[in-house]
Amino acid sequence: QVQLVESGGGLVQAGGSLRLSCAASGSILSINLMGWYRQAPGKQRELVATIISGGSTNYADSVKGRFTISRDNTKNTVYLQMNSLKPDDTADYYCKMGVTVRTTPRRYLEVWGQGTLVTVSS
Repeated sequence: QVQLVESGGGLVQAGGSLRLSCAASGSILSINLMGWYRQAPGKQRELVATIISGGSTNYADSVKGRFTISRDNTKNTVYLQMNSLKPDDTADYYCKMGVTVRTTPRRYLEVWGQGTLVTVSS
């Protein structure tokens, strides 16, 4: 019913920048929570940043001051601007959204994207 498509990953040198995008499509009534998570090789998936419909944001300590999450509600899209990238930021990045779908009765789904790889070289 809802699909998330991510884009923007790639290879960048340390100190560089990337911008990730994640667009939702399907029978969407509203999206409250949007977030980015990442999973490095051999490690557990961890929270990077979240943003709720009112605009409040939350960041992992490791990315504060370097990453910025934003959303465009008209496009059902969440962005992650990543600056001053470090080799430790290398991971698969996944978006996640909390979506209320246009069904009867209404349903709330937590949906994940397929992931996009970010590689930061030293």
